Amino acid sequence: PGSPPLTYADTYRRWQADPERFWLDASAAIDWASPPTRAFDPDAGTYGRWFPDATLNACFNCVDRHVLAGRGEQPAILYDAPVINFAKPITYAELLDEVSCFAAVLRDFGVGKGDRVVIYLPMIPRAHVAMLACARLGAIHSVVFGGFAPAELAARIDDAAPKLILTASCGIEPGRTIPYKPLVDAAIAMARAKPQAVLVWQRPRLQAEMVEGRDHDWEALLEAAEGRGVDCVPVLATDPLYILYTSGTTGKPKGVVRDTGGTLVALAWSMSALYDVHPGEVFFCASDVGWVVGHSYGVYAPLLIGATTICYEGKPVGSPDAGAFWRVAAQYGAAALFTAPTAMRAIRKEDPEGKLFASYDGSKLRALFLAGERADAATVDWLMAATGLPVIDHWWQTETGWCIAGNPLGLGLLPVKPGSAAVPMPGYALTVVDENGRAVAAGTMGMFVVALPLPPGSLPTLWGDEARMRASYLDDHPGFYSTRDAGYVDEDGHVFLLGRTDDIINCAGHRLSTGGMEEVLAAHPDVAECAVIGINDAVKGEVPCGFLVLKAGVARQAAAVAGEAVALVRERIGPVASFKTALVVERLPKTRSGKILRGTMKRIADGEAYAMPATIEDPAALETIAAALAERNG
Repeated sequence: PGSPPLTYADTYRRWQADPERFWLDASAAIDWASPPTRAFDPDAGTYGRWFPDATLNACFNCVDRHVLAGRGEQPAILYDAPVINFAKPITYAELLDEVSCFAAVLRDFGVGKGDRVVIYLPMIPRAHVAMLACARLGAIHSVVFGGFAPAELAARIDDAAPKLILTASCGIEPGRTIPYKPLVDAAIAMARAKPQAVLVWQRPRLQAEMVEGRDHDWEALLEAAEGRGVDCVPVLATDPLYILYTSGTTGKPKGVVRDTGGTLVALAWSMSALYDVHPGEVFFCASDVGWVVGHSYGVYAPLLIGATTICYEGKPVGSPDAGAFWRVAAQYGAAALFTAPTAMRAIRKEDPEGKLFASYDGSKLRALFLAGERADAATVDWLMAATGLPVIDHWWQTETGWCIAGNPLGLGLLPVKPGSAAVPMPGYALTVVDENGRAVAAGTMGMFVVALPLPPGSLPTLWGDEARMRASYLDDHPGFYSTRDAGYVDEDGHVFLLGRTDDIINCAGHRLSTGGMEEVLAAHPDVAECAVIGINDAVKGEVPCGFLVLKAGVARQAAAVAGEAVALVRERIGPVASFKTALVVERLPKTRSGKILRGTMKRIADGEAYAMPATIEDPAALETIAAALAERNG
């Protein structure tokens, strides 16, 4: 009969008992050029390094080995672009040919082990090809979200000092075309570090102007290199696979480094244990490759295990309607869908009854995964009712590269508690501490810290700035990584995120969670999404202010809904919340990855100067916030 399947509790205890043995066992899922003889070196790097004596190649693990194993005719990538009415499967054999050929092109430009390449592309398969071709050569890629402003791109170019920039003539979204090449040109003009060359994928929608001597046509280079290839270059497990920039509090972006060996081990383990997705199955990660989720679960993890990944160039709504995700999942038989809570809130706003899911055959979908921002209980409840599927909110960060806490579907689904990110994954020893660094009791709000070392896949350092790494994450609580996320752990060990520590406000001496208030507001039947910020107050220090976006079709007076929302918070949380203001707005300002720009909203509310965030999706959304606040202030 065999041994019974491991449960989450068994697995977590096994990791606790012998962390190094746990990850050394997990490393057997990877094809190594020279396998690790030990899992961890505590004396290397900032806090130790994983698999310090091993060598491997990420591209070989994601592409070559599957072709060698007979998966050549299986689709590796399913490209679906409703914006241009185009779809195309790419098999593992086809992917190997193009990646190997493009790696030869990159090598012709002098790209080799350790060199950096900046990738500034839309959601097209060329982004996957570019990342894998860099990995094939042992080069370090740094993907910048397509459409980022030139100044932000220039800052990343200066920090990474890339040999090449890879871009496209444009990005295409519902109702608009975004010219990329002029943004790249402007960024290079601003940057001190000049790339040797720019390779441009010309799209039929818009042909970019080329700079003589510097710019090269990507497709023409591929055609000229047809039939050539490059073998995979082994690198140390501790060598960087990529740099991914995240916003820094000082304005200078932080270059999160992801090492090669630890990343592949963690991703391979998570695909089975957490997502319950296996070789030959289809995984739909609806995140742009410019974000960490797109790196980990749009490109590397599905290909690493021999699954099929969907490359979706579209939006959750408007491509053409709020059923777009359900159509894609059904059409390709996805086993799981991974997206951001804000995408589901957008779908709920347009389809509040959840009728569109039933229009498609979602019978192969086993679960929906949410990450990127806290998933409020109202959205999770709505989604479970609309789909009949388990909805798994899980918590992680750009810095960690994969899940800190989640509900491990592959180890047996734990009870879903709406509003909770479930339980810590192996590798994460979580503690909740107060402002003095003391551990707090179950159910008590505080800040989450993780005991060092961080698990494989997490950042070993920041690019070229170990001092900033220490100051940003390690110095506040020696021996721990500071997540800067606030919340609590309940009596069952389930993790509840309430927002960033910046989202905890002090109102008349009471520490209040804006996330807790948002949870209440989201439960109002007319509210599609919401945000709460703390506004400076001369008497109480800070008072909360809520912003509400109503569901499509709600015809009631905004003042009536706002009044009910205020009453709801006072009823559920109590007068101590001092929640007296709720403003109905057309939309909330968000980053392109879906995070609500609460910090910028607060600066507007407090009358402080603010810069337009480089990551903002719709700059006009800030004007709606300013107008609502101005009306409130008379």
